[in-house]
Amino acid sequence: MARRGLLVVFAGASGVGKGTIMKQVLPQDERFRLSVSATTRLPREGEVDGREYYFITRERYDQMVRDGMFLEHAEYCGNGYGTPKAPVMEMLDRGLDVFLEIELNGFLQVKEAYPELLSIFVVPPSMDELRARLIGRGTETDESIESRLCTAMYEISQKDLFDHIIINDDVDRAAGEVLAIIRNKREENLS
Repeated sequence: MARRGLLVVFAGASGVGKGTIMKQVLPQDERFRLSVSATTRLPREGEVDGREYYFITRERYDQMVRDGMFLEHAEYCGNGYGTPKAPVMEMLDRGLDVFLEIELNGFLQVKEAYPELLSIFVVPPSMDELRARLIGRGTETDESIESRLCTAMYEISQKDLFDHIIINDDVDRAAGEVLAIIRNKREENLS
């Protein structure tokens, strides 16, 4: 029987560097895939529909929620986000390890349905560093930054719900830690 892939939740507050870490981790193994989420928010500069997100209307999002088409879904900073279920299940069945880059409420939904998942939470070295990263993006209003920081403080307070916590003070080290966690989980599943 073929090995079923690992379902890996990769979470952390907005601005902690989840995407940067994933860009280093994903090319390290041909079995790694990053799930593409759907969102009602507008694309940021350089984002491509179907690559970073599926950018959908609020109406389409609400219909997908009603039809149970999401593995998880949540409202975050006034926008809807959700992970389409079918592509994730298909990749897992093919033996691929699928990373879900989602927030806390999404994680709780997936954990309830799939308790065997592997969960990793990324934290910033400090809240001051997180603020600097959000400002450095140049994509957020002052009000949005404050909202994201408030949300981040709550999310970070819930970090102990996750299997592993990684401090993103050095991207190379953090990416190496993620790879080690995946290797260990694969070995554990073989025994």
